Amino acid sequence: MKLLIKGGRIIDPESGFDRVADLLIEDGRVAQVGSSLSESGVEIFDAAGLIVAPGFIDLHVHLREPGEEYKETVASGAEAAVAGGFTSICAMPNTKPVNDNASVTRYIIDKAREARLANVYPVGAITRGSMGEELAEIAEMKEAGAIAISDDGRPVMNSQVMRHAMEYARDHNLVVVDHCQDTCLSAGGVMNEGRYSTLLGLKGMSVAAEDNHVSRDVILSEVTGARVHIAHISTGGAVEMVRRAKGRGLSVTCEVTPHHLALTDESVLGFDTNTKMNPPLRSEADRLVLIEAVRDGAIDAIATDHAPHHADEKMLEYDRAPFGVIGLETALGVVLTVLHHQSGIALTRIVEMLTIGPARAFGLPRGTLAAGAIADVTIFDADREWTVDARRFKSKSRNTPFGGWKLRGRVAATFVEGREVFRAE
Repeated sequence: MKLLIKGGRIIDPESGFDRVADLLIEDGRVAQVGSSLSESGVEIFDAAGLIVAPGFIDLHVHLREPGEEYKETVASGAEAAVAGGFTSICAMPNTKPVNDNASVTRYIIDKAREARLANVYPVGAITRGSMGEELAEIAEMKEAGAIAISDDGRPVMNSQVMRHAMEYARDHNLVVVDHCQDTCLSAGGVMNEGRYSTLLGLKGMSVAAEDNHVSRDVILSEVTGARVHIAHISTGGAVEMVRRAKGRGLSVTCEVTPHHLALTDESVLGFDTNTKMNPPLRSEADRLVLIEAVRDGAIDAIATDHAPHHADEKMLEYDRAPFGVIGLETALGVVLTVLHHQSGIALTRIVEMLTIGPARAFGLPRGTLAAGAIADVTIFDADREWTVDARRFKSKSRNTPFGGWKLRGRVAATFVEGREVFRAE
């Protein structure tokens, strides 16, 4: 099978390629990139006026299957992913049962293979049941296809357990992904601790809870030599610690979510539970630090932390509603609107954080359009304006904080290994 994508602006940060050109795909691989390519018997996609990028990679997604298929399944999550331009997604282990063994890992991979949409990379648990006490079957999960380990929403508080996990992960060439939160400092909190939590009478989570945990993980990374990835970074202090760790040559990477780049704790004023996530929306000062860290390279990747919940669950009181929002189908529009159109960050940098940045962080063999590379491709219009309507989402859930927002930038088509898996209406 051959596909010729003609006349788009090809942005491939890994190779430094950025100009209007044609992209020829053959048998699922990039065959050639150049000007005025022609080929007989080939399907043609006219990309004039559009951006042609490597397929987007999301390092942090919750697919809810097995166990909570009413919120999301592997298939529905993968469908939402390709609609948002993501050709590869990393599935967090907080399923029911927890992905702490090879059988659950294989189940997720099999479901993704059946769906034939996005590539799904399972992330295995660090500890059995994500209870933070004894290590899970890490080697067996890696053999089954896990590409990283994390207890995600249940941070490993025992530093000795985390040290052993890092040592084990280092020996098995796995990344340790940590939701950095000192649960003693954040206990009972439902939003950022500050002026707005006081005004609303809601218990807050101090930035110190995140900063303290990031500091510990940086220290343990240095002690063990492990690769550590800080999930959904949200505070200025945590960013500074990651920046210093990188400066000292440590293998520490991090990701930021679109909602932490676009929203602040002021958004909670209406008690909309779609503004309740963990880590919580922070102050405007923190948000601006995150944007600058995107600009200067301190942050490696944009990840959605896509966390589906049923509408009935989110309709509870703010204190009782679950943490989490979905983000696969709004991510591109939000980051282009906030980072590019409002903050002037170059498209090349944004594409880097959606492609080769996350690929490098987890060691994935994707994220480039160089000749011979796997032909995962995302084509998007950086200027197209649209209004978020959650009723039209491919995801099973609707818990977005961006409903009704006017965004600028939308996916036109998505290809996985040269096969079209999504085209906009």
